[in-house]
Amino acid sequence: MSLLQMYNVSKRYETLEVLNEVTLQIDRGDFVCLTGRTGSGKSTLMRLIYMEERPTSGQVIVEGYSSDQIKRREIPHLRRKIGVLFQDFKLLRERTAYENVSFALHVTGRPQREVRKSVVRALTKVGLGHKRDSFPHELSGGEQQRVALARAIVNEPILLLADEPTGNLDLEVGQGIVDLFQQVNYQGTAILMATHNLPLLENLQSRRIHLADGRLTGETGGEIS
Repeated sequence: MSLLQMYNVSKRYETLEVLNEVTLQIDRGDFVCLTGRTGSGKSTLMRLIYMEERPTSGQVIVEGYSSDQIKRREIPHLRRKIGVLFQDFKLLRERTAYENVSFALHVTGRPQREVRKSVVRALTKVGLGHKRDSFPHELSGGEQQRVALARAIVNEPILLLADEPTGNLDLEVGQGIVDLFQQVNYQGTAILMATHNLPLLENLQSRRIHLADGRLTGETGGEIS
């Protein structure tokens, strides 16, 4: 069964058409790379998936939730199944790495003991168990993105959306983040990663789709050459 389906999705802001008749399917366990220039519509496509926005026309279905039927009170339940990672990390500056990750669980009302185990497990997965008490300003850019990744996966999402996650990192550090994505994917989480950093994709086993002028222009699968 498909995890994500987009049918003839268009998105317009007044006279500006950002997405035009996009059709896309992502299955459980997929690793999909979405490429395209800045301004090609990648971020808009991501926002439609976690339903921060709705399509002007067409339909988005995520884990059975449809963009044209979902109720406002159901959106938080959908988002608990989706991890989101941004280029600028979006960490709370006055909170430690542990607190930044645990925040994602506290809002769901999880018991404290369960929160502690889940947060330690997530930070350990990204190699930062020893930095749990560090504040963002005490961490490098790569470490901050690892904390953000731990926060995105602490709920064990079925889908991880990564919007230019290596855009503020150098190539070597960015490659380390992509390697972590692969580990998360191997454990069963589907990943949609938007990027224009093509060197990072050279040895990555994934599907690759390209967005240009609001349209999906092609797809390849397997190793990207």
